[in-house]
Amino acid sequence: MTTPSRLLIKGGKVVNEDFSEMADVYIEDGVISAVGSDLQVAAGTRVIDATDRLVLPGGIDTHTHMELSFMGTTAVDDFHTGTKAAVAGGTTMILDFVIPQKGCSLLEAYERWRTTADPKVCCDYSLHMAVTWWDDTVKKEMETLVRDKGVNSFKMFMAYKDVFMLRDHELYSVFAQCKEIGAIAQGAKRMLSLGITGPEGHEMCRPEEVEAEATQRAVTIAHAVNCPLYVVHVMSKSAAKVVANARRSGTDNCTFSVCQKALGKDDFTKIPNGVNGVEDRMSVIWEKGVHSGKMDENRFVAVTSTNAAKIFNLYPRKGRIAKGSDADLVIWDPKATRVISAKTHHQAVDYNIFEGMLCHGCPEVTISRGKVVYENCQLFTKPGAGQYIPRKPFSEFVYKRINQREKVGKPSAVCREPYTGEIISVVPKRS
Repeated sequence: MTTPSRLLIKGGKVVNEDFSEMADVYIEDGVISAVGSDLQVAAGTRVIDATDRLVLPGGIDTHTHMELSFMGTTAVDDFHTGTKAAVAGGTTMILDFVIPQKGCSLLEAYERWRTTADPKVCCDYSLHMAVTWWDDTVKKEMETLVRDKGVNSFKMFMAYKDVFMLRDHELYSVFAQCKEIGAIAQGAKRMLSLGITGPEGHEMCRPEEVEAEATQRAVTIAHAVNCPLYVVHVMSKSAAKVVANARRSGTDNCTFSVCQKALGKDDFTKIPNGVNGVEDRMSVIWEKGVHSGKMDENRFVAVTSTNAAKIFNLYPRKGRIAKGSDADLVIWDPKATRVISAKTHHQAVDYNIFEGMLCHGCPEVTISRGKVVYENCQLFTKPGAGQYIPRKPFSEFVYKRINQREKVGKPSAVCREPYTGEIISVVPKRS
């Protein structure tokens, strides 16, 4: 299918995070040119009828691990199959993680990820950087990544001891550097001897109070340096409560097949971590959020797209339907239904954690960079069609509050008149 460089989405309800309106959307050369009624369009423009449909900003998945090498194996979804599945579900941008081995250059790892991803991605993407060790070299490379490579977020592990985990004083140093360069810090957090070898051991070896304490510790360290923190891998209510007070959280997509998971059939610590989500996230959130009555369509847009765009300094280029924004959109049918299944999904993994779930609300058309990449259950993707999107530091959405706290919370001396009274004499005691 050849998609014209000009599209007119007509008759739909445009939904942004703050309001909805009946309006047409005109797209030229990958950018939204106009939003309104009775729009003047060029000859040859393809018209897409969106009557009784919602027109939403494309979803942004902020936590993916495509073709990640981990625990002796590699995730089955690469940057091609993973992003192809993403657009089939209405997600038009992913943020993946560069994870260098301890002692290895962050810059070299970044270049390897770019070399791997650039020729494969079917939609736009960007990169977070994991900091798995610490010294002055890492500190300097973080600055270079922010200044020259468009990386404005760094992940630190509070798990995987002796592999990725940083100690508290190292976390403090990394958080302080994040604050200095305008980046966002991200924190992630004896069963075998008892004969517990199954996957339930993951939960048991991370008891709720321990996860909550680790989360609180990360929040406390970040607060000490006034550094924005984005917490991922939250499993317990207590940890979620800590996060709710600090107000940044996330989940992730990292797919390993059943036979790869079987590496840990007798020892849960050898199970490669991760599940699917990049394709089904939009439908599941609509089902559990909007269809169930817990959120409205505008909150849905905020949760699936706009909040991420604001936090990671992509807004309003991403996460918004407005003149000048990238033409990453989804035409959403709120009345359509589908049943999630590994037999029909587009990811390479051979199971689906949402297997059998009935979802009300489905993407009908996905547009990435002004091109129709999914329509009528068919994909029209092309490897390499997506682009790497650099992100500037000091996201206003995040740092406006950080700067205000620093302004009002800066220690200051008490103004007082000099003391002119008598001072007693102290005689040192003899030993």
